[in-house]
Amino acid sequence: MKRLVDNFLKGCLVLVPTVTTVYVVWFTLQKMDSLLPLPIPGLGIGLAVLVIAGIGWIASNVVGRRVIEWIEQLLRKLPVVRLLFTSIKDLMGAFVGDKRTFDKPVLVRLDDAGIVRMLGFVTCERFDDARLAGHVAVYLPQSYNFAGNVLVVPRERVETIDADGAEFMTFIVSGGVSGMSAAKTYLESPLLLQLKKNTATPPAR
Repeated sequence: MKRLVDNFLKGCLVLVPTVTTVYVVWFTLQKMDSLLPLPIPGLGIGLAVLVIAGIGWIASNVVGRRVIEWIEQLLRKLPVVRLLFTSIKDLMGAFVGDKRTFDKPVLVRLDDAGIVRMLGFVTCERFDDARLAGHVAVYLPQSYNFAGNVLVVPRERVETIDADGAEFMTFIVSGGVSGMSAAKTYLESPLLLQLKKNTATPPAR
C-alpha cells in the first residue's frame, strides 16, 4: 500500500502539470479561434497573429507611429480608460517593450548586516523629489501570485545580480523551486559561505 501511494503521488507530479498545461493551452487557443468563426480550425488564430504582426509593422514606420500616438493620446485623455490603458501598456512594455523594466534583477538588503535579503527588480533609479535622492524603487514579486510590492530603498542596500530577467522572475514566482544560475551564485556568495561555516563549526566549550 505504501508503494502504491508513493507511485500514485509520483504519477500526479508528472501528470497534473502536463495535463493542466495542455488544457490551458487548448482552452486558450479554442477561445481565440472562436473569435473568428472560420470553417478551418486554427485559421482564426493564424489570422489574428498576422493582424497583430501587421499592426506591429505599421507601428514601426513614421506614418503608422503618428496614427498610433494620436490614438494613444486620445485614450490617455479619458478619465477611466486612461488608468486601464496606461497600466496595461506599462505592464506589456515591462516585458516586451524596448524599455524593459524587469531586466535589472537585484538583491535588497533588509537589515544592516545584510543577512536577510529579498529578490526583486529595480524599476526606477532616479526620483525628481530631492527627498528621495540616493534611493531606488525595487519591485518585489510574490511567489505563486501575480501581485507584488514596491519598496523605495537606499541605493547602497541594493546588489545587482547577473541573471536573465525572465528566469529570475520564474524563480521568484515559483517560490524558489525553479532552477536559476543566479540562485547558485547567490548561495555561494562569500557572506553566506561564511555564515555556513560559522553554523557548521561547533561552539567552543
